[in-house]
Amino acid sequence: MDKKVGKKEILLLLIIFAAAVIGYFVFQKLQSTPGAQVKVTVDGTVYGTYDLYTTGEKAKKIQIKNAEGTVTNTLVIENGKADMISADCPDKLCVNQHAISSNGETIVCLPNKVVVEVEDGEEAQFDTQTK
Repeated sequence: MDKKVGKKEILLLLIIFAAAVIGYFVFQKLQSTPGAQVKVTVDGTVYGTYDLYTTGEKAKKIQIKNAEGTVTNTLVIENGKADMISADCPDKLCVNQHAISSNGETIVCLPNKVVVEVEDGEEAQFDTQTK
């Protein structure tokens, strides 16, 4: 009754796992839609909303300031992508994140309380409304 797991069973499990991982990433890529605008919030307050599709001389370099007026982060929006190029936080995780362009993607700088989020630019549609 004691049956050992053989090489074929392990290989089958690895193939199934690899197929699931590949399927997940393909599904995520197909579901991602390009966004139309970028919303920047600082400490929960909307700092600004900017068009994502600017090119060449229309590229935007946004200096994000805190409540005291000190520039904490610099965001560049160009060719349909938003990228955090500088920050005065110690870990610089937000600067090391890749540029974002798909709906729902975010760049977050926790020390400076800055969130950059790609949106589709449309108002949310409600299925029902209750009183």
